[in-house]
Amino acid sequence: MDILCLGLVVADVVASPVKEFPEKGKLILVDNMELHSGGCAVNTGITLKRLGVDTGVMGKVGDDGFGEFLINVLKKEGLDTEGIKKEKESHTSSTMVIVDPDGERRFIHFIGTNGKFSLKDISWEIISKCKILHVAGAMLMPSFDGKPLSSLMKKAKEMGKITSLDTAWDFTGKWLSLIEDSLPYVDYFLPSLEEAKMLSGMENPRDIAQFFLKRGVKVVGLKMGDKGSYVTDGKNEVISPAYKIEVIDTTGAGDAFAGGFLLGVLEGWDINFTSTFANACGAFAAQSIGATSGIKSRKELLQFIKRG
Repeated sequence: MDILCLGLVVADVVASPVKEFPEKGKLILVDNMELHSGGCAVNTGITLKRLGVDTGVMGKVGDDGFGEFLINVLKKEGLDTEGIKKEKESHTSSTMVIVDPDGERRFIHFIGTNGKFSLKDISWEIISKCKILHVAGAMLMPSFDGKPLSSLMKKAKEMGKITSLDTAWDFTGKWLSLIEDSLPYVDYFLPSLEEAKMLSGMENPRDIAQFFLKRGVKVVGLKMGDKGSYVTDGKNEVISPAYKIEVIDTTGAGDAFAGGFLLGVLEGWDINFTSTFANACGAFAAQSIGATSGIKSRKELLQFIKRG
């Protein structure tokens, strides 16, 4: 296995476009309502697999319909699901994704089994088989965030693994305290700009990146939506503009960026092309409803980049 994506496993119910919310007791119609696989670990894992990378997902689902759906989707995509455990005492994490007419999203989230995921659910045997360990969805796993996360990252580095960390929005308001002890063991940190602002207390991407580099991160990649991305290793910096596309649904675009970025790490690409390719992955994701519906093959993405 080349890359293991550990973290959020979620069933997404996506409604679009939602122009207004109904009043109490009333109903509105939307053009589309679909059930999709979701969660940072799942989205990034599927992206990587479609790019031709041997990938696995580690996380937790409930013993219910949503859980079966997610495992079946991952197996159909060809991912290794050995690391996914079933929890009988809680339901699978799920999100109602409300897509505005301009493609931006609002979320109503049930934390479910992601809230139960902890160190006891980790299979070190599976981790030993991967080259890159990508933790996807830190700050939305209350039984895992903080010391358990730093313990995992420290041990992974001791095992010789390349480590990567992506975050989710912290509903508890604790922010930096949930990941600070992990940062010295993070090779690649890939948060959204808004999450990074909350974590660092800073506004400027360059200042934000320096904040994390000073705390031990080797490379910082900030996902900035329609402003593209900012990536630096402390010596080189790359500002990659976003592709001009018709945005349909930005759900999963950041996770697709992470998948494209990790492919670049795996292949040894420089940060310039890695950033360009990651942006292209995010652009493909944003052109279809659902987190991974728009993700194509590596060949198609390279052709897209070549066309400019």
